[in-house]
Amino acid sequence: MQVFERYFLAANRWALILLLAAMSVIIFTNVVMRYTTSNSLEWAEEVSRHMMIWLTFLGAGPVLRYGGHIAVENLQDALPRAGAIAVRAFVAALLFAFFGFMVWYGWLYMQRTMFQLTAVTQIPFAYIYSAMLFGGVLLIVHWLLVVRGYVLRREFASDAHFDANASASL
Repeated sequence: MQVFERYFLAANRWALILLLAAMSVIIFTNVVMRYTTSNSLEWAEEVSRHMMIWLTFLGAGPVLRYGGHIAVENLQDALPRAGAIAVRAFVAALLFAFFGFMVWYGWLYMQRTMFQLTAVTQIPFAYIYSAMLFGGVLLIVHWLLVVRGYVLRREFASDAHFDANASASL
């Protein structure tokens, strides 16, 4: 399971890195072209916007696994250990339900928009909306990998790349 988790997280990170790098190159190239040649790439804004959507949905999982999303923890801090575990178990169940909702509605949006095309690139909107489906699936997998530690001990994954406690203290 640890091998799967390591490769899964590495693949997710590399997808994010490549998307961000491609988006940066497209935007930089477009700005340089606009100011040096008075021409620009017609598709640059649309493609970079769609890449940002994919970045958001694919990046939500790694942030979740490290506890980087905003949370209100006052209630569980005020309760005894058993009560806090019950609250975290309820929160975990709600998150699973929400992620399932994301997957379901991502699938529905893909079906509904398969024949609706984007303005410039003329690709089906279903490819953009599929980010919601894939992001929801990734959130479920990331959450399954850390939920036990979260519910029982209120701990998230940690490694050299991200520390939620250090980030929260900035």
